[in-house]
Amino acid sequence: MTSEPPVPAKRSRRSSGAVTLHDVARLAGVAPITASRALNTPAQVSPEVLKKVQEAVARTGYVPNRLAGGLASTRSRLVALVVPTVSGPVFLDTIQALTETLDAAGYQLMVGQAGYEGRREDALLEAIIGRRPDGIVLTGILHSDASRRRLLASGIPVVETWDLTPTPLDMLVGFSHQAVGEAVARYLHGRGRRRLATLSGDDPRAQQRAAAFARAAQALGLPPVRAHVVPAPTTLQAGRGALAALMPGLAGQGAGAADAVDAVFCSSDLLALGLLTEARVQGLDVPADLAVVGFGNLEMAAQAAPAISSVNINGAGIGEQAARFLIARAEGQAVAERVVDIGFELIERQSS
Repeated sequence: MTSEPPVPAKRSRRSSGAVTLHDVARLAGVAPITASRALNTPAQVSPEVLKKVQEAVARTGYVPNRLAGGLASTRSRLVALVVPTVSGPVFLDTIQALTETLDAAGYQLMVGQAGYEGRREDALLEAIIGRRPDGIVLTGILHSDASRRRLLASGIPVVETWDLTPTPLDMLVGFSHQAVGEAVARYLHGRGRRRLATLSGDDPRAQQRAAAFARAAQALGLPPVRAHVVPAPTTLQAGRGALAALMPGLAGQGAGAADAVDAVFCSSDLLALGLLTEARVQGLDVPADLAVVGFGNLEMAAQAAPAISSVNINGAGIGEQAARFLIARAEGQAVAERVVDIGFELIERQSS
């Protein structure tokens, strides 16, 4: 009875202790170059050799150093995504679509959370660029001068998402926040609403929608839009707490007061659900007394009672197109149309 060779354990004093390709090759009984071929181009080795190397990898727990291995080819097979937050559900469809589309082409996705402060994005991008991924996907188009210089100097393909501009850093797939705000204002005006308000997070994209909404209301001849801003990422609790600020006379005069707000455009469905919940607690009829429109078209919006009108963004479509952009560039293909406007859809439900 023969026993399998032991897993290499001896290390020099200068070694990091990590299992190396040489260790895998020695355990498999092949040359290091053969082990490398088995891992990177398995079609170039026999099934028997491939099996030996795969068993050695499984026994040692070896993970190839893709950064070192990619120095000659300048390919890491990695794409980095930077989002403001992963605690809210609005970006999840984009993350999922990016993951699946990239995986099908042999790439892996790394996700970084930058928050809503430019300082954190700067630090994260510096770390990402230093690791030379095959592509970077960013949320939004507002970046510091330092980050813009680093991204342009790196030569790494970049896709900006969830926003729109004719002059992206490199490539872009998104939609116009200004057009969203204008469309919702026109919709509420068409529904007979005349005293409008916005409830929005303090992040730049939410503020773009709120400002466009206010400008459109003014152009329609409506009174100035009442605005209330809460910290991003927005929460259901913030939505509930905002009702008193938007309707300060509610306790004394009720919803029928001459200056009472009769419609609110919220920058997220979470805020809209919180506002709707508090309105009902305070005895308001939604939508008779107060119309509510959210943003993001999350499942909770459709399941609320009453169901919440919302702006639908094809987050999965954004992720798929961003992945296709980067795969094409990584494979040396030209991208003819660098800006894709994926648009949006206003979903009308019972809340408005």
